[in-house]
Order: sequence, then structure tokens, then C-alpha cells
Amino acid sequence: MAKGFNKGPAMGGGQGGMMQQIQKLQKQMEEAQAKLAEETVSATAGGGAIKVTMTGDQKCKSVEISPEFLKDADAEMLQDMVLSAVNMALDESRALQEKLMGPLAGGMPF
Repeated sequence: MAKGFNKGPAMGGGQGGMMQQIQKLQKQMEEAQAKLAEETVSATAGGGAIKVTMTGDQKCKSVEISPEFLKDADAEMLQDMVLSAVNMALDESRALQEKLMGPLAGGMPF
């Protein structure tokens, strides 16, 4: 038999140790996901005329449109501004998600 072949749990905890690591990582991920659901990011378009607020788990919480903007805007311009603000808020939300979840994904034991 080769040296060190049958050392068992003493070397790395065996399967029990791996299961504990996976359970710990799962708990950390659940905590990070809960935190993401509470954190918010905002993005504006049109010089602040449109503001979109989104959670870290990419749920839109609010869309604010300045009444001053509505006086001079046509429907197409409004649509473009809202679309732009939503996409920027999504980018911010994804960046927040990467910041909170990225370290956990790097810690996967497999």
C-alpha cells in the first residue's frame, strides 16, 4: 500500500469536514442574500429628472419622475430616460451583488 493512502479524516476532515464547510458556506450565502434584499441602490437619468431605486436582489422599489421634467418631455423621451435609469440601477445592483456574494463564490470547496 502506498504511504499516506489510508489516512482518513485526520488529513482534511474527510467527508464530514467537507459537509460542515458546505453547510457553513450555505449559511453565509443565505445571510448575504438576505442582506442583498435589504440593501438599495439608486440611479438617475436626465440630470436627475428620473430616479430608480432597486434592491441588491434586483427588485425595483421605486421610480420617481420629476414633475418639472413632465412639462417638456414627450412619451418617447420619457421612455428612454426611464429605460436608461432602470438599466443603470440594475448595473449598480449587480455590482453590489458581486461585492457581497463574490467572496463566497470564491470559497467553494470544489
